[in-house]
Amino acid sequence: MIDTTEAGGVPEGAPLSRPLSRITVREWLMLALGVGSVGFHLYLVFSGLVPALVARPIHFMLAIPWVFFLARVERAWLRRLGYGFGVAGLAAAGYVVASREALIDQYGALQGPLQMVVAVTLIVVVLEMARRAVKAVLPVITLIVLVYGLWGHLVPGDFGHGYLPPSYFLGTLVIAEGGLWSSLTGISAETIAPFIILGAFISAGAAGIGFMALATQAAGRFSAGAAKVAVLASAMYGTISGVAAANTASTGMVTIPAMKRLGYPPAMAAATEAVASTGGQIMPPLMGAGIFVMAELLRTDYATIMTAASPSALLFFATVWFGVHMFALRWGLKGLSASELPGWPVVLRTLPFFLAPFGTLVYMLAFTGYTAPYAAALATGLTALMLLADSLGRVRLKRWLHRLWTACVDAGRQVAAIAAIIICASIIVGVFGMTGLGVKVTSLILSASGGNLWLALILTGLAALVLGMELPTTAAYIIAVAVAGPALTELGLPELYAHLFVFWYALLCTITPPVCGNVFIAAGIAETPWLPVAWRSMQLGIGLFLVPLGFIANPSLLLLGEAPWMAVAAAVKVGAGTWLISYGAINPHRKVWAALALAALGGAVIFVGGI
Repeated sequence: MIDTTEAGGVPEGAPLSRPLSRITVREWLMLALGVGSVGFHLYLVFSGLVPALVARPIHFMLAIPWVFFLARVERAWLRRLGYGFGVAGLAAAGYVVASREALIDQYGALQGPLQMVVAVTLIVVVLEMARRAVKAVLPVITLIVLVYGLWGHLVPGDFGHGYLPPSYFLGTLVIAEGGLWSSLTGISAETIAPFIILGAFISAGAAGIGFMALATQAAGRFSAGAAKVAVLASAMYGTISGVAAANTASTGMVTIPAMKRLGYPPAMAAATEAVASTGGQIMPPLMGAGIFVMAELLRTDYATIMTAASPSALLFFATVWFGVHMFALRWGLKGLSASELPGWPVVLRTLPFFLAPFGTLVYMLAFTGYTAPYAAALATGLTALMLLADSLGRVRLKRWLHRLWTACVDAGRQVAAIAAIIICASIIVGVFGMTGLGVKVTSLILSASGGNLWLALILTGLAALVLGMELPTTAAYIIAVAVAGPALTELGLPELYAHLFVFWYALLCTITPPVCGNVFIAAGIAETPWLPVAWRSMQLGIGLFLVPLGFIANPSLLLLGEAPWMAVAAAVKVGAGTWLISYGAINPHRKVWAALALAALGGAVIFVGGI
């Protein structure tokens, strides 16, 4: 049975379950930083225009303690080194804030040895911050790009560039808005952060109980009911999370053991959760940090992207649902019994905790003129009030304070992780802009593809997949679209299509070996080897490979706002082809000739006669 009950008080071990005198200094510091981060980023929403060289360095400064002071580091010397990096980063960023007015008049050129030290310190701290927060690959790529920016004028041939004086090159990156404090960092501070805060506040209350109860009641009775519950729950959790790994870890702790108890093969249980959780980053309305970056790069509003991306996201989850059903036929997986369903009264009591903030956000994005951050901030305020009560209407002050504490700490930590990624990636984009490297790589892609769009798409998809193996999705998307996006648009592909294609393929690494982070998390929960989980994940997640190709071949799929009926027709066409290929890949009746025939037929349905 899938648990949809709600704990009544403060969890044992939580800070507020102990006397105040026994709450550690570290816990108080985390609370102070969480409250400071939430307060500052919501202040940016309502305060109007705050200068970029103030708001963005402070955003960076609020992220530093989470990475260098509060992260668990086993080795003492690394911990002490982290303290040194953190203090240096705070001092250097503080200098930028304090000297903003003077720096503006320098037009991006450093003056004097102090500013050179500040510039080098900031870049080194950003690289180390990214290394500690994610993996070494992102800072290594950034370092290579920096070396190219400083000494690329020595490179012969087309890939060289004109000489950039170090004072101008480093100054543009650290005291102007061409690197660390670029519009990408601005979107992290001013748009992504409010949505992360909203997700943290929703997750701190009874919302998880609400969507789990709804998913169980709606899908549990079908064949492979527990797996279909996982698909629905992950889709709904993804709307407030937008982080595939967090989605897998949170809903997977509930759904994977439930599936195993009902007799599902462990690899199947883990794969279902891994694939469904991946869809959280393409599921409106949040869709992960990358979508907000996309809105900035495309200079369009978030609601436009959300509307365009909705049919393809729903198609992905429909394909996963279909795949789960095929496995149910193959292994005779049954649904949940009536006694294992929570019942509609439980759903009606708990669902408002999810629907109220979610509905507020969607209404304000779709039907009002308010900005996306403003909508997220108001939904956060509503959610904070709703944390007072549980599904039975009981109000407990201590539990409310615990939930607020949890929400602020989680929000601060998550905002810091995104900031570490985006600020580091901003250096890459800044160097591309100064050196013209992006244009050079675009020319290379055009030359390698021979002017053929589909060949360029294959090259771009492979590049995004490889980058995604070692980088967070947002960073992989930013780098891949910076170098390949212009090539695709030059071959006639609209910008939105190019960006969404790159973003989808950057997600593939979550279920594709050898990295497949979601697979490892889910396999760990299921206590089963990861390789069979990866194989089942690719079978269930075949829509992640096919749907992006589908909306290139059938452009109407992304035109829900302009031509809704054409979008529906395209979704039916792409869906039918994807489901045929999915049926062949899962092959419930184990007939190879039928699988090959279905794959060929499905491909023809998707790619012949585009809508």
